[in-house]
Amino acid sequence: MREIIFDTETTGLDARDDRIIEIGAVEMVNRFPTGRVFHHYINPQGRSVHVEALAVHGISDVQLVGKPVFGDIANEFLEFIDGAKLIAHNASFDMAFINAELGRIGQLNVEPGRVIDTLTLARRKHPMGPNSLDALCRRYGIDNSRRTKHGALLDSELLAEVYIELIGGKQAALGLEVVVNETPGLVQIEGIAFVAERRPRELSPRMTENERAAHAAMVSAIGEAALWNRFGAG
Repeated sequence: MREIIFDTETTGLDARDDRIIEIGAVEMVNRFPTGRVFHHYINPQGRSVHVEALAVHGISDVQLVGKPVFGDIANEFLEFIDGAKLIAHNASFDMAFINAELGRIGQLNVEPGRVIDTLTLARRKHPMGPNSLDALCRRYGIDNSRRTKHGALLDSELLAEVYIELIGGKQAALGLEVVVNETPGLVQIEGIAFVAERRPRELSPRMTENERAAHAAMVSAIGEAALWNRFGAG
């Protein structure tokens, strides 16, 4: 199962008029990070960063001069997320901006069914809150000390850890599907083949002859009512 955890930073709060200025995303397969990331700063094409937004993410207009516009990185982004579930915190905000940007270049919207909102998951699991990304990091003991400002890639990396905790913790990612291949002795675990070989010689019995005799005498003394006669005789 392939999932993309992503985040955006924008010039403001209105997806109709404001623009994306940063996208960060990390890939997970079977709930494990693969090390593949997507990250770009984006020129907002004449739209200035609002003062309130600048205070949140610290990305200034000057820093965006010469960066690619969304249309330049759109195909790369779409290829990166192709076929994957998309996970974001307060996903309706990020998806409104993603779809607005896609619409401006004539691309179809991302289907809502592909998107998982970790804020919704957090509110269900912790209805008393708080459920901001920082609060969830504190709740789950995730080190967010580098997060002095919002940043799309860093926030995606932190959210990936939070997401695993929200869906049941790291142990939920350790389940291995065992498939027995038709070839005798061959076992496949998550697609990795292992050959099950017989021991060169059998292990020595753990019971001594005296212990076996004592057990047989006990079963004989109990008689037909002994459970061993029903389940252990073989």
